[in-house]
Amino acid sequence: MTNDPSPGPRWSDVEAGAPELARAVLARFGAARHHVLATLSRDGSPRVWGTEVDSWHGDLLLGSMVPARKLDDLRRDPRFALHAHTGDGSMADGDAKVSGRAVVVTDPDVLAAYTADRHPPEPYVLLRLHPTAVVLTELDGERLRITSWRDGAGPRTVVR
Repeated sequence: MTNDPSPGPRWSDVEAGAPELARAVLARFGAARHHVLATLSRDGSPRVWGTEVDSWHGDLLLGSMVPARKLDDLRRDPRFALHAHTGDGSMADGDAKVSGRAVVVTDPDVLAAYTADRHPPEPYVLLRLHPTAVVLTELDGERLRITSWRDGAGPRTVVR
């Protein structure tokens, strides 16, 4: 992972800047256990993985077993895209996506607190997701309502 001292906003920034969007997106991730994570392989081609997502203390988190190729991908290039399980296909609760940078959590106090609270299978690596874009696409009658948040901008809604 990068040693960049400022990997970008945290999920709490999305919650502060676009609270309704953040709630709706977390609801989509909470509606099912498994989601799809896209990473970049060594040659730059996209690679997708099944993954679980956790919201904890203002962060959006992923855990990874070790060793794991998705972890190798994210250590080499922290960019990711995450797509919530689409449910029954009706889009009744919308289609949620988050993209940004994943950073390994190394703070021993945070890791100890997370382990004590969530009891993940060990050994594991915890990744904090720093979102640069959050998108919720919903059906609005016959039209699509797309609500988005981007780093440095407030929420925006487009109907088409």
